[in-house]
Amino acid sequence: MIETDQLTRRYGRFTAVDALSIRAEPGQVLGLLGPNGAGKTTAMRMISGFLTPTSGTARVCGHDVQADPIAAKRALGYLPEGAPSYGELTVREFLVFIARMRGLKGVVGRRRFEEVVGRLQLEEVLDQCIDTLSKGLRRRVGLAQAILHDPPVLMLDEPTDGLDPNQKHAVRQLIDAMARERTILVSTHLLEEVHALCNRVVIIARGRLLADATPAELEARSRYHGAVSFSAPGSAVSQEMLGRLPQVAAIEVDPLDGRITAFPRPGERILEPVEQLLRAQGLEVSEIQLERGRLDEVFRQITTAPEVQS
Repeated sequence: MIETDQLTRRYGRFTAVDALSIRAEPGQVLGLLGPNGAGKTTAMRMISGFLTPTSGTARVCGHDVQADPIAAKRALGYLPEGAPSYGELTVREFLVFIARMRGLKGVVGRRRFEEVVGRLQLEEVLDQCIDTLSKGLRRRVGLAQAILHDPPVLMLDEPTDGLDPNQKHAVRQLIDAMARERTILVSTHLLEEVHALCNRVVIIARGRLLADATPAELEARSRYHGAVSFSAPGSAVSQEMLGRLPQVAAIEVDPLDGRITAFPRPGERILEPVEQLLRAQGLEVSEIQLERGRLDEVFRQITTAPEVQS
């Protein structure tokens, strides 16, 4: 549904996107993850046809963005970063304008307008100027213009950046609902967004592709994957005993709250032996957790590796 092949953009000697090759499959929410300045927005602008690549190709639903731009853009809904629009227009005027630009007219256009307005709960602000709306509502208006022509592919650039927790939750619910019907590419630097939305992740830094995997596969690369952490009184005794378990490779204690983390040896599962040990010691454990792995740790490892800095 979205495919890039060696997509590159240079500004003089500076390479913003460096031979980027990615694929977003039908029904997939693909997260384009990277630190600020990684090249995410530049890549999206090239895929949308807004920016011409220095080299390489981008295709949307099989249509080359440069060779067949109209067909590619018909298949694509795009929410740029910040959800730009015409602030002096009302929500109704703006969406009617977008509908006409997309060729939606007559009964079909009115029906689609009503469906999108209802889905994004914009009825109460239809006659309000966009400049007067909250950030959360502006994002909804931006999503409305992106899906008004019912495209099979959506690209969303930092869709929740700058929103408060309630606004983020509302926008993520909308994206999750739309993902059942479309392929979605979400650009973000927020790790929480990956857990909330994505079933596959591409990590880039300095314009280069560094990882392409599911969130679970990335978490499995964390040293915390399979570790067991807990809080309990008598931690000095439990640490000593934990160190004797043959399945345990290392133990760490959080200096702030005293929480203990036991790390497994390769291929070992340690939750059951740790629980048995704690029961045998008669310790009252307030909380015990089997770690899936920490995406933030993996993200730092990947994006700060020496070869990335060179």
